[in-house]
Amino acid sequence: MKQINSPSLRENSIKKISMSKILFRLNGVSEDEIEDVRELLTEHDIDFYETPPGNWGISMPAIWVKEEEQFDKAKALLDAYQSERSMRVKNEMNRLKQAGEQKTFIDMFKQNPVNFILHLMVSLLVIYLSVRLVSDLAQ
Repeated sequence: MKQINSPSLRENSIKKISMSKILFRLNGVSEDEIEDVRELLTEHDIDFYETPPGNWGISMPAIWVKEEEQFDKAKALLDAYQSERSMRVKNEMNRLKQAGEQKTFIDMFKQNPVNFILHLMVSLLVIYLSVRLVSDLAQ
């Protein structure tokens, strides 16, 4: 039997495999915040990609960092951004409240009464059916 002299596969193929990591889940996040995060990562040359919610909304929408080495930097940038955004939104809410321009329950009703009543009726129907089910099961 002839022996083949070649470098071992192990020596030639040792590479550090970098796995993508989730940086930011996009469930319930406003489009302007998502755009801000995209711009932030692009400005700092962080390689990322985005996964959409999918056709039926069962996939996890998120922003992923491609290179594991960049994750800590991206996370620090995102934490700083979110802290700044939180302060900005709180200040805006306080300003609106002091100016008397904060959106109230009555404002939502005035803005779209049909939609409001429809949601209220569906909510009451769910409550009624839940109470009815429990009372029927109790008997």
